Amino acid sequence: MPSIPSLRGRGNGRGENPDRRLPVPVSHYVVDCAVYVDGERLPGRWSHAEAIGEVRRRGEGFVWIGLHEPDDEQIKGIAETFGLHALAVEDAVQAHQRPKLERYDDILFMVLKTVRYVEHESPTTANEIVETGELMVFLGLDFVITVRHGNHSGLARLRRELDGESEQLKVGPAAVLHAIADHVVDHYLEVTDALEGDIEEMETLVFAPRSPVSAEQIYLMKREVLEMRRAVTPLATPLKRLAEGYTRLVPDDVRSYFRDVDDHLTTVSERIAGFDEMLTTLVDATLAKITLQLNLDVRKITSWAAIIAVPTMVVGIYGMNFDYMPELHWEFGYPAVILVILLACLILYRILRKNRWL
Repeated sequence: MPSIPSLRGRGNGRGENPDRRLPVPVSHYVVDCAVYVDGERLPGRWSHAEAIGEVRRRGEGFVWIGLHEPDDEQIKGIAETFGLHALAVEDAVQAHQRPKLERYDDILFMVLKTVRYVEHESPTTANEIVETGELMVFLGLDFVITVRHGNHSGLARLRRELDGESEQLKVGPAAVLHAIADHVVDHYLEVTDALEGDIEEMETLVFAPRSPVSAEQIYLMKREVLEMRRAVTPLATPLKRLAEGYTRLVPDDVRSYFRDVDDHLTTVSERIAGFDEMLTTLVDATLAKITLQLNLDVRKITSWAAIIAVPTMVVGIYGMNFDYMPELHWEFGYPAVILVILLACLILYRILRKNRWL
């Protein structure tokens, strides 16, 4: 990800102890709480009240708090300290939200869907291919609060990477929001790459002779692609709004980087639409193969029934026990009848075989 140019000058900060820069969990739901001044993370452990108090005492920097699946009571103190809107807090706690962007006075609330590719031996036997989670971001003038639902967002790694990018963090909380959105969308690309491999494998199996792939398995794959689409498509509108200057919390220098993220999201959306069309085609092809196989089976059954009808008819006639039957008292009558039956069956078999009914 390209670095964002600095918008602020260097200020005075605390002395830094490298041994104390590693994040230490404050509790089981507060994953990390850090103060950043002039792009550098200040050492030490902070409570949310101490962190925002330090930033506002200095008049520069920002706080980044990471939460993992908090409940109403756990997030209550943070919401009161930072002035978070009750509706946004309720959405952050309950989760199950669509990607969206909302503004509450001077605070921005953004919801993103995270996705994870579930490893499996074959797409024809997997019950789950894509797993989704949620990531909420509260953005203020001097703070950013992330609320994570699920265990695959990769925010811990992203924070470690950003801790080494002081020039990017100098921009402020908006740089963190951009980095999170860019990280999520880049992961979409990785998942679509893996999905593409699965769909190509399924396509090969569908058109292979005696294919083991059924329509139900393809529908399962379509369901996973649909889950991916629900995570990706609604995010386009929030990114466009951020790129177009929806709020003053996102500086002009950062807006252009949101346009780049939006371009990547468009690529993901186009690939997902292509996957859906391909799977629809594979479903049609599978159903066509089933119908064709059914027709072939019916033709074979009909052909054998026609062949069996010849001896059935002849034997039925001779089974009537009339006194005056053709060749009834002839010495070679029985072998002759058998020979005629076999010859008629053989001729009928060759005709049906020539017409590819057998």
